[in-house]
Amino acid sequence: MTTDAPNTTQDSATWPAHDPATWRSIPASSTPVDRDRVAALLAAEWETFVERTPASAVHNVRASKSLPLGVTSSFQHWDPYPISIASARGAWLTDVDGRQLLDLSMGFGAMLVGHLNPVIVEKVTEALQTTGTLFVTPSPTATEVAERFQERFGLDRLRFTNSGTESTMYAVRTARAFTHRHGIVKIEGGYHGGYDALSVSVKPDIAEAGPEGFPSAVVPFEVEAGLVHVVPYNDIDRLEHILDAHADEIAAVVMEPVLENVGIVLPDAGYLAAVRAACDHHGVLLIFDEVKTGLTAGYAGASHRLGVTPDLVTLAKSIGGGLPLAAFGGREDVMQAVTDGRMPHFGTYNGNPLVMAAAAAVDEVCTEEALATAESINEGALRALDDVIARYELPAHTVGFGVKGAVTWSTTPVRNYRDYKRTDFGTAELSWLWGLNRGILTPPGLDEQWLVSLAHTPADMAALVTDFADLAEAIRA
Repeated sequence: MTTDAPNTTQDSATWPAHDPATWRSIPASSTPVDRDRVAALLAAEWETFVERTPASAVHNVRASKSLPLGVTSSFQHWDPYPISIASARGAWLTDVDGRQLLDLSMGFGAMLVGHLNPVIVEKVTEALQTTGTLFVTPSPTATEVAERFQERFGLDRLRFTNSGTESTMYAVRTARAFTHRHGIVKIEGGYHGGYDALSVSVKPDIAEAGPEGFPSAVVPFEVEAGLVHVVPYNDIDRLEHILDAHADEIAAVVMEPVLENVGIVLPDAGYLAAVRAACDHHGVLLIFDEVKTGLTAGYAGASHRLGVTPDLVTLAKSIGGGLPLAAFGGREDVMQAVTDGRMPHFGTYNGNPLVMAAAAAVDEVCTEEALATAESINEGALRALDDVIARYELPAHTVGFGVKGAVTWSTTPVRNYRDYKRTDFGTAELSWLWGLNRGILTPPGLDEQWLVSLAHTPADMAALVTDFADLAEAIRA
């Protein structure tokens, strides 16, 4: 894990306003952290980690003999080894060392309803015992869920897939078939799964990425990407420049409406509407990747909450209750490319009865009231963390969207990937590890966010705040 220099302070009057449907709170003043103090605390915390997780160390040795890095997805690995989880229920995990951990990672949103949610368990068990596991034929179970999602997310037509990667891939292919163009535009730093065309400039090395305002497309060696243009987030001028020059070869702009792979990066007020207008002007489709936002953004997803409707949307994680479910859909005329075979879409496991049972249960329990309650708990935690940041004059600020939140170690807003690269990764690593050693798990990437599920309580989030206050006191000691 690397340590970059923190942002410098700037006049708050120069900061563009963020979208009013999002949360960002930056303190009026701050004091830099002592870098040597942070380094010493971090070294001590890594020693504590090794002392408290011997069974995870043993398990990683075993797992590495069959699984590369000993994990089932490369993001799960960290040095010297990741913790291994034996079981989970509600908002809590039990690791192989027998420790109880408050889960604030929650599968990046996949566990929005909580681990082993009783309604999901009941409906999936019923399907397992009375319906079946796989038909590979049309089924009323899939039709019912499609109708539910059609109504909830405002989609004319949709298809199910099994992962976010599949959904974003098929959305791009649908856009290409509809427009008869091959190029795409994506956001620098944005992650959209493993499809080659979208694996460009995902957290690229700045030395390879070109000027800040005019980023180059950084293509990993193993990727065959095709025609991909890369633009900074929150930079409508650069997007319009690319569309002016290349619209006749661009099928779609693909983006998360709120970036959630580099912390939480919020759209400036009016930015997404301007993107929508630019796409319309040039006859380019707009695809919103809501794999990570979806229901975590609110009852009908981020596009509804932010008031901008894409031509196609991709969904996953939060819609499946922990089972592998994703979807893509949108405008009827665009999805006609699937209907008439211009974009053939296949998948043996698409819409299988067990996953459909879980999806219907998620739709049932994720009411507007339930999601509003979780969001209220998240907002309470954000406000309490603001108080800690102000009390200790930490060079940090809070960001939130729906039931997700983050403490960003920067004194200025993070509006794009280059801003993210200027945040204080050293203190971010200490904050993450400090929590992990005290029974609070947030994602290990230093750039992810916590999630308040339907299973979390105010007392759970108070534990996060107390932990953070203890960290602040240690940093300032």
